[in-house]
Amino acid sequence: MIAWLGHMNESVQRLRTFDFINRSTASLSMRFLEKSENDGSSRTHERRNPNEKTFQSRTLLLAHPRKPHRRSRGFVRGCLLKLTCCLERVCGMEWYLCAALGMLSALLSFLMDLSVSKLLTAHRWLYGQLEGNSLLQFFCWTLYPACLCAISASLCHNICPFSTGSGIPEVRTMLSGIQLPHYLSLTNMFTKFLGLICTLAAGSTLFLGKVGPFVHLCTMMANYLSKLCSLMQTAKEKADVDMLVVAAAVGVASCFGAPISGVLFSMEVMSSHFAMRNYLPSFFSVACGALTFRLLSVWSGDEETLQVLFQTNFPTALPFLPSEILLFALLGLLCGAVSCLYLSLHRLMLHLITTNAVLINMLKTEKALYSAIVAFFLASLTFPDFVGQHMASKFTMKQLLTSLLENTPWTSQSHNASGQPETEWGSSQYAVFPSLTVFLLMKLWMSVLACTLPLPAGYFMPVFIYGAALGRLLAEGILYVSSSPQEWSSINPGGYALAGAAAFSGAVTHTLSPALLALELTGQFSHVVPVLLATLLANGVARSGNRPSFYDAVSISKRLPHMPSLAMARPGFLSKQVGHVLGATRVQLQKAAGPEEVRHVVNKSSSETQIPVVDSHEAEILLGFVMRSDLLTFLRQCGTSQKVDGRLEEICSIQPSSALLCPDNTIQEAFSILSLVGGQTVFVTDRGRLLGRVTWSEMRRILEDLAKEI
Repeated sequence: MIAWLGHMNESVQRLRTFDFINRSTASLSMRFLEKSENDGSSRTHERRNPNEKTFQSRTLLLAHPRKPHRRSRGFVRGCLLKLTCCLERVCGMEWYLCAALGMLSALLSFLMDLSVSKLLTAHRWLYGQLEGNSLLQFFCWTLYPACLCAISASLCHNICPFSTGSGIPEVRTMLSGIQLPHYLSLTNMFTKFLGLICTLAAGSTLFLGKVGPFVHLCTMMANYLSKLCSLMQTAKEKADVDMLVVAAAVGVASCFGAPISGVLFSMEVMSSHFAMRNYLPSFFSVACGALTFRLLSVWSGDEETLQVLFQTNFPTALPFLPSEILLFALLGLLCGAVSCLYLSLHRLMLHLITTNAVLINMLKTEKALYSAIVAFFLASLTFPDFVGQHMASKFTMKQLLTSLLENTPWTSQSHNASGQPETEWGSSQYAVFPSLTVFLLMKLWMSVLACTLPLPAGYFMPVFIYGAALGRLLAEGILYVSSSPQEWSSINPGGYALAGAAAFSGAVTHTLSPALLALELTGQFSHVVPVLLATLLANGVARSGNRPSFYDAVSISKRLPHMPSLAMARPGFLSKQVGHVLGATRVQLQKAAGPEEVRHVVNKSSSETQIPVVDSHEAEILLGFVMRSDLLTFLRQCGTSQKVDGRLEEICSIQPSSALLCPDNTIQEAFSILSLVGGQTVFVTDRGRLLGRVTWSEMRRILEDLAKEI
């Protein structure tokens, strides 16, 4: 035994010696490789010419001693730079990125729809297999969406809590200039994608959509594409924000195949200041996305050719009577009034979940349990053998909208006599009124309750379908009570459903883009005048009294630093003067500053890119600003030439400020000017004397302080 232990000890010592020799050899080899690479980089530097930026970047990357796999990284980056040079000979790299964003978004939307369709089919198959046993069917109907909602909420709670909700209020805040990096992370993108699939697979029992979260997914994808553009050294100033604006339009186009309304949605909802330079890239990207989305549907066998998402058969010879314009106007006013009630219930529910201690605790610690309870409750109400038989609960979201857009009147005497099958809305001409009424009354508060679920969900498609049901009910009622059937026989209930969908969704979101979206979804451009009229009137009623929209209410509830939402919540806050909330200037330079003063300012202001330059520290008259990179060049030149008496104005270029503020300007005016100048710093002066500066970080601090007072 002792001899065996001694033998093992000798083996261990030999292994340690062998490992030491290997490590020493590897260290010497690494030093030799680094020396060879450094020698090669110096020789490359000596032989370089202006057309060899690719090899220069590769050499710099290889010479970095802390990055692993230097040869592989340098080779990949060199290939990317060569590919960039070849592609840029045709057109700018941003056009390739816009096309890639559109096609990738369409592919993501198609895969999501395919996954949701498979899960919904499985639910219907399981429910059909349990026919004859009502108790088991009830548990299948309720537990399936409850479990999916619990999974979705658990993913958000345990992986990324920023993936809950629509995401549009946060994207609006980022597009206004405020940085929220957590909402663009790769983890958030992964969590939101899986969570949204689970939410949509719960079916129409939750009455939730995918538009908002998918717009958020597209912005996250655009963020990483812009980072790829930066890696390939072709990024331009404000490229990130421009890509996010384009992504907002692509998100809508990839969901519905509606490119024009996608761009209009981006202009209305997402951007407070839409730059015209984003106009053409947005249309190009949404065209690629919409075309790819429709082609994928054709290639998968779902459709035979490229066509609109919701097929309708409206009459084209006489789409509507001139006297029906008054009825469409009445529909617009009705949708506006109902939208005010809906928004009031929504704000009341948001106030409840932010003030009630029990709900606050559950939404913080037991998100999965809360989601499962709410989903089970909503699914119980929509059970087909219960109230759900009057709500067409077996229909999916797409089937609901398709049935509401039918041009055949449900109250017609010849509807059932023609041999057409009974619909989910009722088997007789009189049953459609109770079904539509129950649907509207129940979905009004059920959709508001579903908005409180802490999971990825969209809220546009539910209000779109709700408006379609409202328009359908009005048209069927007019047909039923009409005393002269021959005069009103040409009334098309589907046209009223189309106008109601656009009017109600436009009133809830305070936008006009749903009018164009409704026309693109169905291809019924013959109803453009009544649809637009109804949407305008509904918006007028919903905007009266300075009521916040659906997304503004969410931004206010979350206390996001979004200027338009805060202006709608407390208009008096934004009339505060900048001088009352402005912080003191941290650093400044005089034009005769030397290396020591410049070095002190550079070390003190590591996060600032624009340093103000004044005439002297005593007078503090603003002359302009100098870039931080110029200051580093100044210090480098002074150190190289051994000059200790160099002056700032002799070496650095002092740039004039493009915009200035005075202390009497309001916060809203400062925000507007800061949005127009982009990434520049706006200085505040009083008769030329520097008082402070306003940057995006400073503006975010001001807005967050104002949001806390709401």
